[in-house]
Formats: sequence, structure tokens, C-alpha cells
Amino acid sequence: MYKLEDIRQIHLEITQRCQAACSMCDRNMNGGELNPYLNLDELKIEDIKNMFSPNFILQLESIQMCGNHGDPIIAEDLLETFKYFRKHNPNIWLSMNTNAGARDEQWWQELAKTIGRHGTVIFSVDGLEDTNHLYRQGVQWNKVKRAIDSFIGAGGRARWDFLVFDYNEHQIEEARQMSNEWGFEKFIVKKSARFITSHSSEKKDEHQAINRKGKKTTLLKEPKKESLKNEALQKRDLILEKYGSMDNFYDVSEITCRVKSTGSLYISAEGLALPCCWTAGRMYKWWHKDPKVEQIWKFINKAGGKDSINAKKVGLEKVFDTGIFEAIEKSWSTKGCSNGKLKVCAMKCSQEFDLVGSQYK
Repeated sequence: MYKLEDIRQIHLEITQRCQAACSMCDRNMNGGELNPYLNLDELKIEDIKNMFSPNFILQLESIQMCGNHGDPIIAEDLLETFKYFRKHNPNIWLSMNTNAGARDEQWWQELAKTIGRHGTVIFSVDGLEDTNHLYRQGVQWNKVKRAIDSFIGAGGRARWDFLVFDYNEHQIEEARQMSNEWGFEKFIVKKSARFITSHSSEKKDEHQAINRKGKKTTLLKEPKKESLKNEALQKRDLILEKYGSMDNFYDVSEITCRVKSTGSLYISAEGLALPCCWTAGRMYKWWHKDPKVEQIWKFINKAGGKDSINAKKVGLEKVFDTGIFEAIEKSWSTKGCSNGKLKVCAMKCSQEFDLVGSQYK
């Protein structure tokens, strides 16, 4: 698939901790109780230094902090980590995605100085004061606004990602205007790829959010305007008509790996090295009685188990020596997911059904 020397981008999930409870996030169960398979792992600056040597950092073009379960601003050593990368590669592009609902003005100002002009923060703000919290449960608007003002005011480059639902679609143009006034460089309307079930690929028109007490909160629905819906989801009926079922499609779909072409490697908050957040994201699905029924575990076990791909414990070179990346790529030519083709790769990297890319079209 690729070798260690081919890596140019690191997708780093520094923490599994988050102060929010977004109802479509695998970190919690529909916005309620915490995913029982998570240990709230977090990488410390010592872990970062052990995994990423100065020489390795010099070969990198970018570090992106996002992931599957946590928000990077909650990580205790986030600033120190960015400073470490910047120290050893002044030209590396530093970025992160965040709900912006934590930290004080001084912290955000320091982040802006650390990232500098060669990087950006992507603020995930899904509406205005009266709507942002409907999906971003637990996120307080005054803290979001404080973070934005402090970061941009200190010279930080910022992008606003606006995840659109039926209850906030009428606010898009107002938010776009606000983004200009507040100093954002870009405003992106993001069309959710999550109105499809992860376990059966069935399309759903709505999703019921709950709170920590298990009580129903917002009923999330797709936007009413067709142009604001993820176009891949609208093509699902054509896929079914052509192939008979989504599973039939995944069995034969041609995979064009996004991370192989860019030399990107994902590192989880546990220190696990996998090609991408989507492969890692299959490890801890909360609706399974045993999460290890997911196909990705077969590749992990064949490589020697979870410890064998833990860069924090064994180092990146030894992770590459396990052959897990080659095994994943080899699976793509297998006829059928039940015969070993890694299904999540077909789900996320098929050009014919591109849920991921269609979020931004």
C-alpha cells in the first residue's frame, strides 16, 4: 500500500475525550451514554515525541487533528504537540477540527500563534445561537463565539463548516454573512453523510437524539431543499436498481483509496496506526455485543493483535513491518466482502457511491 517513507500526512486523533454529545457520533449512543468500548484514551506529549522523531516530521507536509471520537481542544497537551511539530518542521501545515466549546481566550490566542499562517482551524458550527446546540449537544454558544473571536483576533486562519439539517437550512446565508464579518477565510456547507445506517447501509430520513439521561431531544432530519442533501444518498436507489443490494455493490465496487494517493496515515488516541479514520472507526461500534465481529479485527489479529499496530508501544517502523497495510490493499481485489474484501474500504472509497466527497459538493 505504502511504506513509512511514503507518508506525507498524519491524521492524528489526540484524544477520545469531548465535552459535547453529538447524537450521530460513535463516541456516545445517540447522544446519550458513553460508548462502552471506549477508554477515553489520550496521547500525551511524551507519546507524540516517541512516535514522531524530528527526522520523520521533516518528511511530513501536514498534520490534521480530527478523528472519530474526541475533540482535540480537550486534550491536555494539544498546544505542546502543535509546538513540537512546528519546531521540527516550520513549513508543515497544521490543522484541526473542533466544536470550539471549550478553553479560554488566552488558550485560543496561543493556538493562533503556534499554528501561525501555515495552518488553519476548522470550526464545526452547525447553525446560530438558537440551533447550533441541537446537534452539538452540550456546546454553549458564548464559548464558541469567544473561541472564534480570540483565535481570529490573534491572527489565526479559520474555516467554518456548517452541517446542514432541516432546522438550520434557513440560516445558511445569515451564517455565511456572519463568517465574513467575523473574519473566516472560508464558509463550507457540509451535507451530512450520516443519514445512512453504518451496520446495514439503509437510508434513513431522520435520527432521534437523546441526552445523557436517555430522554429524547432533537429529531434530526435531512434538509428539505434537495440541493442541500448529500447527492450520494440520492443516488442510492440507482445503486440498488443496478446491483440489487448495497452489499452486492460493495462486493464488486472498485476502490480508489483516498489515503494511499495522498500518503496519509491515521493515528488513534490509543496510538494505533491504520490507513484512515474509517478503518479505525469500525473497531468500536457500540451497537455490537462484541465489537470484534467487525471485519477490521481480522486484519488486526492477523497482524499480531492490537499491540502490534500500536505505534506508541512498538514504533511506526514495526507497525509497517506487520504487513497490515499490504493485507488491506490486497483485499480490494478479492471477489466479495464475505471472502475477505474489506467492506469499509468499499463503503468509503468507491467513486460510484461517494458519501464522503459528496459532503462538500
